[in-house]
Amino acid sequence: MNPKLIATLILLTLAATAQAAPFANGDVAAGEKSFLKHDCTSCHIRIMGGDGSAIYTRENRKVKTPASLATQIQDCSTNLGLMLFEDEEENLAAYLNKKYYKFK
Repeated sequence: MNPKLIATLILLTLAATAQAAPFANGDVAAGEKSFLKHDCTSCHIRIMGGDGSAIYTRENRKVKTPASLATQIQDCSTNLGLMLFEDEEENLAAYLNKKYYKFK
């Protein structure tokens, strides 16, 4: 087989499988501040009871991928009228991912 073709196929395979870390542009510290500012925990306590953290850790949680985390944050923002900017949503996602989800 042609060595150039093999090299090209290897590079294409690597490029297709390479992924940036989820929420790489998010600021974890800013996300935590936003989480506290909007008192997200109070809503989570109403839904889950306890300290509210089960919303992230329960076995049947809705969020199972980075994309579903981003969608959930957008849904919460919309439903609660928070009107978060995209960078604020990404910061929240970075914070929640670091603290609970650990998506890579």
